[in-house]
Amino acid sequence: MTEEQKPDLPEGKRIRKIRSYVKREGRMTKGQARAMEVYWPTMGLEHDMGRIDLTQVFGREAPVVLEIGFGMGKSLVEMAAAEPEKNFIGIEVHGPGVGACLMYAEELGVKNLRVYEHDAVEILGDCIPDASLDRVQLYFPDPWHKKRHHKRRIVQPEFIESVRNKLKMGGVFHMATDWEHYAEHMLEEMNEAPGFTNTADKDFVPRPDFRPLTKFEARGHRLGHGVWDLIFARSK
Repeated sequence: MTEEQKPDLPEGKRIRKIRSYVKREGRMTKGQARAMEVYWPTMGLEHDMGRIDLTQVFGREAPVVLEIGFGMGKSLVEMAAAEPEKNFIGIEVHGPGVGACLMYAEELGVKNLRVYEHDAVEILGDCIPDASLDRVQLYFPDPWHKKRHHKRRIVQPEFIESVRNKLKMGGVFHMATDWEHYAEHMLEEMNEAPGFTNTADKDFVPRPDFRPLTKFEARGHRLGHGVWDLIFARSK
C-alpha cells in the first residue's frame, strides 16, 4: 500500500503494528515482585527515558551486549556474570520474566546488567544510540511456525536494518533457534540484508562458548533435536 493509498485515520489513531510476540502476563511470585521493587530503581530502564547515554547508565565505558527477549533471564544473567568486563542490556515484555531476571542477578551479585520491560523494536528505535553495540543476541524467538503467522516473525528486513544501525562496525548479530524452518528463514533474510557478512564457513556456526546451554536445549539434544546458531557481523 502506498502513502497515497493508506486510509485516513481519525485524529489520535495509529495503524496497529504487527507484533512478534503475544503478551502472556502471568502473576509475579513474591520473590519476583520484591526484586522488582528493590532492584528496578538501579537496574531498570524506561522507554520514556528516550535515547540513553550508555557510559552514564553503567558508570563506565565498556563493550555493550544487548539481548532481545531474555525470557526468565537465566542465561543472560549467567553471561553477564561470566563477562564482567562487558555491559549487558536485556529487553523483555513479560513482567514475571523481568522480576526473575533481577532475582537471579541479585543471587549472582551481577552489577553489569540493565533491563527494559518493553517492546524491543521500540527500544531499538527510540533508546539505543546508533553504532553503540558490540553484540546483539536473539535466542529462541517465537518461530510463528504456521505460514499465516510468518509476518509476525521478528527477523524481517526492517528489524534487521534497525539492528545493523545499532551495531558498531564489526559488531555481531547472534541468533539461535530450535526450529529448522525458522533457521532457514533467518539465514535467507540475513543473506539478503545489506551491510552484514556471515561469520560461518558455511551457513551456521557451532554454539559459541559465551551462549550457555539451557536445560531445554540440553533436553532437546538428548532427544535428537537440532539447534541452529547464526552469527553475522556488520560490514558497512
